[in-house]
Amino acid sequence: MADELELLRGANPVPSDDPCFGEGPLGHEAERRLTHLMRPADGLAPAGTGLDRWLRRPRPRRTRLVWALASTAVVAVTAVALLFAGPSSGPAVAAPRPLVPVAGSTPVSLDRLAERAGQTAQDGSSGLRKGTHVQSWSMGMSEDEPPVTLPVERIVRWHADESHTELVVATDPRRPGRSVLSDEGGAPRLVDDGHVISEQTYPPSWSDAPPESPPPHDTTRLRAYLQEAQHSDTPLTTSELLQAVGVLLDHWSLGPREDAALARLLADAGGLRPAGRVTDRLDRSGQAYVYDGPGARRMLIMDPATGAVLGLESTATVDEPEWGLEAGDVMDYSAWMR
Repeated sequence: MADELELLRGANPVPSDDPCFGEGPLGHEAERRLTHLMRPADGLAPAGTGLDRWLRRPRPRRTRLVWALASTAVVAVTAVALLFAGPSSGPAVAAPRPLVPVAGSTPVSLDRLAERAGQTAQDGSSGLRKGTHVQSWSMGMSEDEPPVTLPVERIVRWHADESHTELVVATDPRRPGRSVLSDEGGAPRLVDDGHVISEQTYPPSWSDAPPESPPPHDTTRLRAYLQEAQHSDTPLTTSELLQAVGVLLDHWSLGPREDAALARLLADAGGLRPAGRVTDRLDRSGQAYVYDGPGARRMLIMDPATGAVLGLESTATVDEPEWGLEAGDVMDYSAWMR
């Protein structure tokens, strides 16, 4: 309720000096804003795409560009080609297009992939490591500006004393050496490829609650772990499970046993259909599995040999003209490395 109240205050549909305040009716614009705020989340944006969570956050009244990182769920890209170019150069920034499986490629079922992952894990080695290395493309949206793409690379490394460092740089692997759009400082601007957005070292800390605690490597306990990480009292839907996978991989680099447990959990979830071979944004070959939810399509990319999750993409399937969002626009993409 506190978030909704803050959002309502930020929208300020009836300012104190408005002649409509008090006995008179709301004006048309105020009625529209109030109705927009009171609609259910799935009437505003597809659950799990990041846009629904973003709409619930307090926002400045004028500059409403936001940066939804995958680490909180998340966290998404643009499919509107907002191009920035110098006087004698080509476009410095272009929106990523949705990944497309190779036509005619043979899909591998998730059951089969889970079996392969289980075979890889039979040697008993763990390889689990706290920390992550991820490339992400996120969508910044505004009511009065076109969406923009904000590509970053984040490396989190934990040390023996439980302290950790986090490095975030602006970079786009699709265009090495080209300028990158960043919202550092609050307003989107072009920066050099590899520009350091932040570099921080955090003091020792420890938690026994997911996702900070080590994930288990058997399916039953991993299911409960992800449910707790999502603060859910009920079993996760497939859409919620995919969100939880993103949260997990933003905290941990999994080993073969954890990969096998996660692959089996995804195979048992249902709703993920095999779509064939795909080359991800880091030029890695993977198998694509697609989940069609309300208003959005999620594509999970997995290593065909080990069952490791390589990436996760969300694409809008309905238009949201108020936010400049069209069906087919990529809303977010994360590519995890080890």
